[in-house]
Amino acid sequence: MSTPSTPTTPLSSPPVEPYDIQIITKPDVEKVIGFLRKFFFRDEPLNVNVKLLEGDDATCLELEEFSVKSIKDGLSLMAVSESGKVVGVCLNGAMRRNDVEEDEEDCPNEKFAKILNLLETVDKQADIFGKFPDVNSVMNVKILSVDTTWRGRGIAKQLMDRTRDMAREQGYGIMRVDCTSNFSARAIARLGFECVYTLKYADHKVDGQVVFEPEHPHTEVAVYIQRIVPNSNL
Repeated sequence: MSTPSTPTTPLSSPPVEPYDIQIITKPDVEKVIGFLRKFFFRDEPLNVNVKLLEGDDATCLELEEFSVKSIKDGLSLMAVSESGKVVGVCLNGAMRRNDVEEDEEDCPNEKFAKILNLLETVDKQADIFGKFPDVNSVMNVKILSVDTTWRGRGIAKQLMDRTRDMAREQGYGIMRVDCTSNFSARAIARLGFECVYTLKYADHKVDGQVVFEPEHPHTEVAVYIQRIVPNSNL
């Protein structure tokens, strides 16, 4: 997950272009992928560590399909400037207690398969539905990313606020964010989320070998949650 920084703003800055928060639909998928290629995929610590995207024009079809597959749930949001440019995305998916796990085919990309294996391990060990027996549905924030030139304007917070509003309206009990980056974990904590699970990268091993060794300060993957307060209790 990618999060915005807060750049220093000059005293005499030019007029700021307005933006709007919109639900992402199927026709938006290609421009969302284009946005992620530019502002998310190449900075994500695990992608960098396994050299998933080598070369300026390199892409990973499996990564792209995985990232956007939850758009069909109708829960993902994008920030769009007045001129029609995507300047931020929040890709969300639904998780329900009684969901039947789909049989996934083995990922043909060995590097991305390592990342998928880690995410599956985290999901099982975090055991959100086991930890919260009163919760039957979770709004899962998969990716949060903002255009580097638009950071510092509160776009990520607005995307998360709108996601929370949707979750509340549709009866979700919890919002969840899995953070593979130290920067994203700190940003999510500042939004009032609680860390309920961590896995040190040094402790995630396959056949006795550590799989990921991202650069400092990215030392662990962390799962954060926030309870959704129902409208009746507001």
